[in-house]
Amino acid sequence: MIRILYIEDEKEIGQWVSKELTERGYDVTWLESGEGLEQHTNTKDIAILDVMLPGLDGFSIGKRIKRENKDLPILMLSARTAVEDKIEGLHFADDYLTKPFHPDELVARLEVLLRRYQKNDDVLALQHLKIYTKDMRIINTINEEEIPLTGKQFYLLQYFIRHLNQILTKEQLYEGVWGESYIEGDKTLMVHIRYLREKIEIDPAKPMIIETIRGIGYRVKL
Repeated sequence: MIRILYIEDEKEIGQWVSKELTERGYDVTWLESGEGLEQHTNTKDIAILDVMLPGLDGFSIGKRIKRENKDLPILMLSARTAVEDKIEGLHFADDYLTKPFHPDELVARLEVLLRRYQKNDDVLALQHLKIYTKDMRIINTINEEEIPLTGKQFYLLQYFIRHLNQILTKEQLYEGVWGESYIEGDKTLMVHIRYLREKIEIDPAKPMIIETIRGIGYRVKL
C-alpha cells in the first residue's frame, strides 16, 4: 500500500482529499501543519503539501523534507496560479497542482511521480544510456562501456531525471544542483551542461538527451 503524507490546514479540503485517496487504496497520514513532520519523512512514499499553512508555509516544509529525504517525491497544492509561485514550488518539488482540481487528476499526478521514482530506484533506460542511480553508474549500451562523470555532472543529470519531461529554467537547475541563487550571465551551468553532453550524447552538437528549450532552459524527455 502506498503511504502518503498529506499536509493541509483547511479541514473541509483535507477531509475530502483524505477520503478520496483512502477509498482508492492509499494509506493517508493527514497533518494540519508541519508540526511533528520529522517522524514521517522517512516512512512515506510520497508527500502532498498545501502552500498556505499556519506557521511554516508549504514551500519551507517542502525544502525541509527534501533536505532530510531527497528521494521522497513532493506534489504541491495551491490556489495560487501565478507563474512565480509555480516556479518557486518547482525549485524543490516534483509537481505543482492548482486548486480546484478533480481527484482523478490528483491521483494521475501521484501515479506519474511514483512511477518516476520507482524507475530511479532501479535502472533507468534513457536513449542509449542505462543509468543506475543508486550507485552512480552510467552505461553506454552501444559499446557497454561505463561513462565516468564528475560528482557535479552526475548531480546535474540526476536532477534532470527527477524532473523528467519538465522544462527546467536555468534558475531552477542552478539552485537545485548548486544550492545557490542563479546570477544572470553566470556561465557555470552552461559549461557543465556542455561537458555533460560531451560525455553522454552520441553527437553533442545535436543533443538528443538534454534538449535546449530556447529562451527558457533545458529538458530531458523519457
